[in-house]
Amino acid sequence: MQEKIGNIVLDLEYYPGEDLYSDGPVEEELLKIAQSYREEELNRVIAERNSWPVLYHFSHVRQNILEWIPIEKGHKVLEIGSGCGAITGALARKAGEVTCIDLSKMRSMINAYRNRDYDNIKIMVGNFRDIEQNLEEKFDYITLIGVFEYSDGYIGTEEPYVEMLRRISRHLAPGGKLVIAIENRLGLKYWAGCTEDHVGKYFEGLEGYPETSGVKTFSRAELKDVISRAGDFETTFYYPYPDYKFPMTVYSDKYLPKKGELSDNFCNFDRVRMQLFDEPKVYNSLVESGLFREFSNSFLVLVQRRGE
Repeated sequence: MQEKIGNIVLDLEYYPGEDLYSDGPVEEELLKIAQSYREEELNRVIAERNSWPVLYHFSHVRQNILEWIPIEKGHKVLEIGSGCGAITGALARKAGEVTCIDLSKMRSMINAYRNRDYDNIKIMVGNFRDIEQNLEEKFDYITLIGVFEYSDGYIGTEEPYVEMLRRISRHLAPGGKLVIAIENRLGLKYWAGCTEDHVGKYFEGLEGYPETSGVKTFSRAELKDVISRAGDFETTFYYPYPDYKFPMTVYSDKYLPKKGELSDNFCNFDRVRMQLFDEPKVYNSLVESGLFREFSNSFLVLVQRRGE
């Protein structure tokens, strides 16, 4: 079964018939915005609505996370967990073909309306676990932007994060790359008084998620270990600042921040937070001590089979 919105095809073959997760009535508002406004009008809508969900799902700043990645018109991209299309349009501008997978039909409709003028996007609605088994294409880039932390829900095996990477990597073309964006559970903002992004509890990630199941993020060392256990991969770490959701700068191991550069730290707009210390001053201490990478709020990781 298929539906078409503008130029976008929604493939509903694997859709279970109801959305198994939702942010509630706000998604109806997001759908109306996507239906009523074009991309160039969204910044005005964001300013008028003064709403975190509207900002989060429609801000063009979200696309900074991969605008710089050398995706080309000859490339095929698989976007896992495409949601409301925050980065789908950026992928479609760069790539030849974009295949999206998302569990929610409502969010996929928002994505389709937002990007309805593109003719190189297909959205598959359903559980990744069901769709993945029947994917025959190979992709040059596979993105997991804010998705990898939910692997336990997607996969459900004893080692869901390792297994997720193994399954996804089967669909890489020769020389292809996985693109993973995820919070650092030891990110400085959590020490400074921000709640954990997914469960809204203070220090939950720092303490190792004692009260949480189904979702988790990782430190730099932990994430490297998970990837290494999934296969013989080369990993390249990048450090979006202030975080991967609204990245204004992306640092790398070859270009790390200098003292005084990390002064824009108030990036949590969705919840009340504490301010336990002066973050720019602490960042300066970390930069001077060579510890910025361990306390970066987020990671962007490119993963490629070794030797390709």
